[in-house]
Amino acid sequence: MEDLFSENIKQFAPLADRMRPATLDEFLGQEHLIYKNSFLVRAITSGSIGSCIFYGPPGTGKTTIANIIANTCKGRFCKLNAVSSGVGDAKAIIEEAKSNLKLYGVRTFLLLDECHRWNKAQSDCVLQAVEEGSIIFIGSTTENPYINMTRAIVSRCRIFEFKALTTKNIEKALLRAIEDKVNGYGELKVELTKEAMEHISWTCCGDVRSAYNALELAVRTTPANADGVIVIDKQTAEECMQQKAVALDETSFYDVLSAFCKSLRGSDTDAALFYSQKLLLSGCDPKIIARRMIAHASEDIGMADSNALLMAISALTAVKELGPPECELALTHAIIYICEAEKSNSVLIARDLAREDAKKYIDAPVPNNLKNHPTGYNDKTGSYKYPHAYGGYVKQQYLPAQVKNHVYYIPLNNGREKGMVRKIERNK
Repeated sequence: MEDLFSENIKQFAPLADRMRPATLDEFLGQEHLIYKNSFLVRAITSGSIGSCIFYGPPGTGKTTIANIIANTCKGRFCKLNAVSSGVGDAKAIIEEAKSNLKLYGVRTFLLLDECHRWNKAQSDCVLQAVEEGSIIFIGSTTENPYINMTRAIVSRCRIFEFKALTTKNIEKALLRAIEDKVNGYGELKVELTKEAMEHISWTCCGDVRSAYNALELAVRTTPANADGVIVIDKQTAEECMQQKAVALDETSFYDVLSAFCKSLRGSDTDAALFYSQKLLLSGCDPKIIARRMIAHASEDIGMADSNALLMAISALTAVKELGPPECELALTHAIIYICEAEKSNSVLIARDLAREDAKKYIDAPVPNNLKNHPTGYNDKTGSYKYPHAYGGYVKQQYLPAQVKNHVYYIPLNNGREKGMVRKIERNK
């Protein structure tokens, strides 16, 4: 039974925390993971979830799913935050978990927020317990675990990637908060105009926590009108989101993004700069622009100027490390470079041709000379020849017999590819 103090804490908790879904039926978004009879739903409802890591942008439901697991699965649940916990905290939980498993047959779930913040020593202390099944590890993080966590712990967990919520998800969450009489503002007369809802849903960039925070601030700071109604209009939404609205709905956004991408491909620097600024002013996450440039650096420039890819990756790094507005100079730098660079789609063509053959000849065996453990079977490829023993190149068969004469990469006559003759051609 909760005491008076617990009730006070709940009463003054942020709206985002009060509105946190307690069941899978209440959960919003992540339709690629949460749907009828999906693996994750079956694992949670059956209580057979194993160690796993949820990663993705903030405000997308990672901690919420961890809490739903705690509410659904039978067992003992311990919560830690990687920022404030250490090896000692984890070891204490593990020892108690082993004891509970031996004496009572009760499993222990260790829910760890910001799990990427644990160093190698902290991660290693739970490895044996996870492997033995003494604890079920449930981690949540905004960082890619394959990059920012130790491989040992990642290999023992199932990884689930969360994605930014859609504007429809956000709008549904906002309406739920306005109508909820227990945790939301159902006891108040709150009117959220269509324009205000669209602005909050769009500029929160898929982060429902950010949307809830804006709604909470708007409700608390907006006086009721003569009819006792708290009307949250577009101007109030702009102030609470700290982002001016630009007349750009979802359809228009993708039209502008498409125009930006086509301007990059078409080498129109001025158009690409114009559309990039229009996107940024509309509240577009700069990472979206940087990621599109990375794709185009290989798709439309490729071997004609490989430095374009380095520029695009540097721009994304600047976005992550500096953030706006400082990162916008790096974005602009990369946009200009990509537009002015020579263009070649030879990388795209090579990828598609190779993929087509890989699908068609899926069962083609690796030539015997390239196998890790060559067999006695004679496919006339002989023994493996170490290229450096022959001055850096030696002719031998690398492709399977079915495609041994197929060519995928064909240099175009643009940029640094101009006049390029592939090494394999030079040595024929």
